[in-house]
Order: sequence, then C-alpha cells, then structure tokens
Amino acid sequence: MFNNTHILAIIPARGGSKGILRKNLRLVAGLPLVVHSILAAKASRLIERTIVSTDDEEIAEVARSYGAEVPFLRPADLALDTTPDFPVFEHCLNWLEESEEYRPDIVVHLRPTGPLRTGLEIDEAVELLERHPEADSVRSVHEPDKSPYKMWRLEGSYMVPFLRDPDYPEHYNAPRQLLPKVYATNANIGVVRYRTLREKGSVIGERVLPYPVSGPHVDIDTELDLELAELLFRKRAREGRGY
Repeated sequence: MFNNTHILAIIPARGGSKGILRKNLRLVAGLPLVVHSILAAKASRLIERTIVSTDDEEIAEVARSYGAEVPFLRPADLALDTTPDFPVFEHCLNWLEESEEYRPDIVVHLRPTGPLRTGLEIDEAVELLERHPEADSVRSVHEPDKSPYKMWRLEGSYMVPFLRDPDYPEHYNAPRQLLPKVYATNANIGVVRYRTLREKGSVIGERVLPYPVSGPHVDIDTELDLELAELLFRKRAREGRGY
C-alpha cells in the first residue's frame, strides 16, 4: 500500500489476435509476451495486486505460473478485436467488488504490447498521479517521429492538411522546431483513479498527465515489432538492466 492507497495492476491479455496469432504467448527474450508485463508489475514497489484479465485458459495458466492472479476468465464478448478498454476494466472491478469486496484506489493499466517498461517507471507514473490529486490519470507518452502538423488527409481526390491552425500558417511546411511540441501515447503505462473509471466511465478521463518515456519502447503489432523487442531486450540484458 502506498500512502494508504490500494493500487491494482490490470494486464488485459486476450487469446485471439489477428495481426500476430497467439501474440500474448509469443516468446520475446525467452518469455511469453504477457510475462514481461507481469514481471514489471512484480518489480514495482507500489502495486499490491496484479491481475491478468484473459479469456484464454493457456494464458491464464502461464500468468499464474509467474505470480499473477487470474481469478476469473473474461467473457468471450469482452475479448473481441473491437472491444475497448473500459468494459474490460469494468468487468474486472465489478468481479472484485462482488466477489471479494475489494476496491482499489488506483488502477495501473499494463498492456502486454508494451513490454519494455520497468517497475521503476511504473512507480514514477503512480507517484506523479499522487502528486496531482486533481488529475484523472497518467499516460506514458513519447514524441512522435512525425508531427500531426505535418500530416495530410484526403478530401475526395486531393490532400488537405490534417490540422488547421491559424496560429501556424502553412505549418505543414514549417520547420519542426517552430511547431508546438506534441506527444503520442504508447502501450507502456496507464495509471487511472478508481473514481475516473466509475464516475466518468473512462480509463483516462479529461485531466491527463504525461509521463514521457525517454528510453527505447515498442508497441507490438507486427512480426517486425517482435523482432525489435527481442533486440531491445538483448541490449538491456547486456547493460545489466532488468525490470
């Protein structure tokens, strides 16, 4: 417990995946992908419980063998390609309250597709939220390779600027250094208050604090992403860094 705060980690790991079959069980650095998120949660000083929400018996067995709780199997209708995050969290929280009368104050969202985060980073993100009681959540972010001010979309057959900002005329031609700094969220860490989930029906809310990721990160969606994650874990092992 941190500052009398109950902190729960939820790792959503469904069995079905189309881009990479059985993605959450694919080996990365010798371990099933989902296990890296479990080990990072276990390395956190602040997380008191780690639950894997899955619809898959094999994933559940692997998760339990590495110290995560899997107290239920997620219903199949909450494990579709199109299932958003919130109903998965809602299902888990409802189960915990109805079955155990357990209610966390903060929920840490650890996607298996962001396996390179560490326990220290998780703790820093939680502490950031705790320092700002007015905030709804914290999300890990990075500066994208390409600013949305440089992007275009189609209207009919022609391209038009993705953004229209009168303060930056022809921003699509402006040097990057003159444009506003923007951030993209990534799969590493989400930290959200229980009240945000329950009162706002959201895993992020409106008042969102950034937790910039300075080191290498990867969001695993393709086979190439898996290969990149493998290389980054090898580099981390050579440097003697763990979770």
